[in-house]
Amino acid sequence: MIFPLGFVIAFVLILIFSNRRTRQCKWRADRRRDANGQSCYRCMVCGAESFTSDGRPPKDCLAKTPPPSL
Repeated sequence: MIFPLGFVIAFVLILIFSNRRTRQCKWRADRRRDANGQSCYRCMVCGAESFTSDGRPPKDCLAKTPPPSL
């Protein structure tokens, strides 16, 4: 009984804390295009490109149209 309850709680927590703005985005680093201390990232789903200064992928989807639902 405790295993199914833990599974349900984990699923609910994932739904609550997941970032819905980038749920479909799959950011990949493009190290060939890094320049001036900025990292280049490209989304494999929507095709958006972004440069970040902190070395982490963007937090928001940058596509002009919403990404397709899978």
